[in-house]
Amino acid sequence: MIPLVLILGTVGFRALGALGVRRFTTWPVAAAHAMAVMLVLTASAHFVPASVTVMPNHADMVRMVPPFLPYADALVYLTGVLELLGAAGLVISATRMLAGYALAALFVGLLPANIHAAVAHIPFAGGEATPLWQRIPEQILYLAVALWVARTSRATAPVKEEVYA
Repeated sequence: MIPLVLILGTVGFRALGALGVRRFTTWPVAAAHAMAVMLVLTASAHFVPASVTVMPNHADMVRMVPPFLPYADALVYLTGVLELLGAAGLVISATRMLAGYALAALFVGLLPANIHAAVAHIPFAGGEATPLWQRIPEQILYLAVALWVARTSRATAPVKEEVYA
């Protein structure tokens, strides 16, 4: 479901660019905005109370944290905040490159939790656990898009034109 948000969001934002919305005239910028939408959705689960069962919630996220990591509860809140900051960074042109690289590092850091959740069969929102064969390619997709956005973004300052009389 979440990879579809990224894929369809990228196509949707790029379609807006083709229709004349100048902000979305390139694929990397469209992907950056789609990833920002995806991150807002995924980050929200970090803060949803356990009583909410229609979507992944904070308790689900805490169970994903590998047992060797301390302060699982705090780590879930921290990663949620980092995802939201990454989303904001992606939509601001001047911070897009830094946000892309930071998110790539975050996705690598989250890989052990995703592996643990798959191997330990940790369910989300009362449903079945996502299998490892699905989680790893998803993480690779997110990592690849974050790096692509970062590498194709240029934080450029406005060019001052000098007029010679």
